[in-house]
Amino acid sequence: MRLADTHPTSYYAATRTETPAFPTLQGEVRSDVCVVGAGFTGLSTALTLAERGYSVTVLEQHRVGWGASGRNGGQMLGGLPGEANLQRHWGTAHADALFELGYRGHAIIAQRVQQYAIDCDLKYGAIDVALRPRHLAHQQQTHAALCARGMEDQVRLVKADELQHLLGTDKYLGGLVNTRNGHLHPLNLCLGEARAAAALGVSLFEGSGVTAIEHGTQAVVKTAQGSVRADFVVLAGNAYQQLEPAVLSGLIFPAGSYIVATEPLSAAEAAQINPLDLAVCDMNEVLDYFRLSADRRLLFGGRCNYSGREPRDIGGTMVPRLRRIYPQLAHKRVEYAWGGKIAIVLNRVPLLGRIGPNVFYALGYSGHGVSLSHAVGEVLADAVAGTCERMDVFARVPHRKIPFGQTFGSQMVALGMLYFRLRDLL
Repeated sequence: MRLADTHPTSYYAATRTETPAFPTLQGEVRSDVCVVGAGFTGLSTALTLAERGYSVTVLEQHRVGWGASGRNGGQMLGGLPGEANLQRHWGTAHADALFELGYRGHAIIAQRVQQYAIDCDLKYGAIDVALRPRHLAHQQQTHAALCARGMEDQVRLVKADELQHLLGTDKYLGGLVNTRNGHLHPLNLCLGEARAAAALGVSLFEGSGVTAIEHGTQAVVKTAQGSVRADFVVLAGNAYQQLEPAVLSGLIFPAGSYIVATEPLSAAEAAQINPLDLAVCDMNEVLDYFRLSADRRLLFGGRCNYSGREPRDIGGTMVPRLRRIYPQLAHKRVEYAWGGKIAIVLNRVPLLGRIGPNVFYALGYSGHGVSLSHAVGEVLADAVAGTCERMDVFARVPHRKIPFGQTFGSQMVALGMLYFRLRDLL
């Protein structure tokens, strides 16, 4: 049994270079590890385990890359969300390991793109742009810290006059270029990783949402038409994770993020607004992010909607923001508009841990998941093998649940985001 094409409409879905399809689980299968979720975290975990000789089954409720892994801004950025809270909890005890983990996903992605011949438009170069004087001060601190980490040849500060030439706009006060960061076509990366995992013997099943998990020495992961008996289970559902509510409910809230894609720009237009082909991210709390696609479309995203409600008109929300930055592109049609949910954690520290001896989970990247999810897949594979040191650095950080549960919690956080939006304007 194979599913019809049900990837949400987006520029990425329209420009896939691979179209793998996997059957729905029927009957019982046996596996060393059952991974729930076929996005970046699940596939990275499955690939790492398969490379180490484990038998792995992956269950996906929809299609491979259906969630944020196949719809995001495509920005491959280093660092860790919640870094200040991690430092507050641990001090300097794990500073070096956390810094390396913040960029480990870059190396994993690059290695897999080469090893498995994944065509995902991987390109290096990104810039954070400042809208307020305090952003400039933060950029200077970040630049100094990265140079102290040996990245002086990969980062540089850019003043406003040069920035106008780099980005074709006068809306920013300065920038911090990081050539270790980059951007890519996320759905193509996800689909390529699925193809690579299948070639290594990983059993992937689509249209196979998990209905229950029976805990035990061997866990039984149940779907509507089948089950997986496994020594270990990895939950990798991120914003769409609904399992194990006694432990995980209220720890994340789903935030909406939205993107529009213009028609292709001419070579001259692309050279005017982004000659170095950088991924761009502003430094507001409620931020905008944008970049050029491989076929020179401007992909412009942002305005997280923390209420969880879908806007009636994504283009109507995003296009005015795009045109404020690039009025010279006002004549360009918007040909795609889409959105989805990302998982936000109140203290921004990603949620990694275990439920009982053999069920692990990872979710809550707070919008930084492209690279970090790949590093976390390696951390989870280590945990399955019995090495939990890196996972425990996150698992031991305390988290608060959203008051009154997720429904009311999302509304409360929406009020909090109003505060951050007002602070952005100061």
